[in-house]
Amino acid sequence: MKTHLALLRGINVSGHNMIKMEALKTTLEKIGFQNVQTYIQSGNVFVDTDEDNASKVGFLIKQEIFKVFGHEVPIVVISKEDLEACFKNNSFLKEKEADIKKLYVAFISIALRSESINDLKISQFKPDEASIDGNRIFIKYAVGAGKTRFDQKYIEKKLNVTATIRNWNTVAQLLKIYEERQEA
Repeated sequence: MKTHLALLRGINVSGHNMIKMEALKTTLEKIGFQNVQTYIQSGNVFVDTDEDNASKVGFLIKQEIFKVFGHEVPIVVISKEDLEACFKNNSFLKEKEADIKKLYVAFISIALRSESINDLKISQFKPDEASIDGNRIFIKYAVGAGKTRFDQKYIEKKLNVTATIRNWNTVAQLLKIYEERQEA
C-alpha cells in the first residue's frame, strides 16, 4: 500500500464547491481507497491504495467528486518526499527571523523549469517574493495572501498548470500526519 496526499483546490471557499469532509471520506472509501483521512475543510486528503501512479489517484478522486458532488475540482497529488523537500529547499526558512505566517507553498501539477520564475513576472508583485523548486513554488508574501494578485489563479494562467497553495502551518501539519501514518 502506498499513501498519497491529494490537495483539492477551491472547495469550501466562500460557500462554493461545498463538500463535507466526512462525506468525502465515505465517498473515497466506497471506490476502494483505504485509511482515508482528511485534514481541515480546505481539501487535504490522505488515501492508501495499491496504485503507485499519483496522477491516476488524482484522476480517480477528481472523477468521483464530480460524479457524487457535481464539482469540477482540480487536484494535485503529492508525496511525503514533496513535503520533506519543502522544509529542506525553502530558502525563505533560512532567512534570519523568517515570519512563518507569510510563507506559502504552491504545489504544481508538473515539474517546472527554473526559468519559469521569469514567466511568472514576479517582479511585478514586489515586495512579494517567490522561488521555484521542481513542482513547488515557495512564496513569501509581504503583507498577506489575501492582499496580493500573485495567487493560484495568476500562477495557473501564466504557467498553464494546475496549482494549489497551502500556508506554511498547513504544510508542516501535513508532513506530521504523513509521519504519524507511517509510524502506525
